[in-house]
Amino acid sequence: MALPEKEIRVTLNKSLIGRSKTHRACARGLGLRRIRHTVEVIDTPENRGMINKISYMVSVEER
Repeated sequence: MALPEKEIRVTLNKSLIGRSKTHRACARGLGLRRIRHTVEVIDTPENRGMINKISYMVSVEER
């Protein structure tokens, strides 16, 4: 029986303009497209790593 996967709500707070390619790629990888866009992603080490890399641009809510 599979356990329900924990989700994290991530919101982009700062613009992607002028950021490095890798930081823009992390935001795109999380599904963030524009300022104040919010997505829910599964809590995995890969997603946590991307969130940590762009932590100065996003806000995170545990669900």
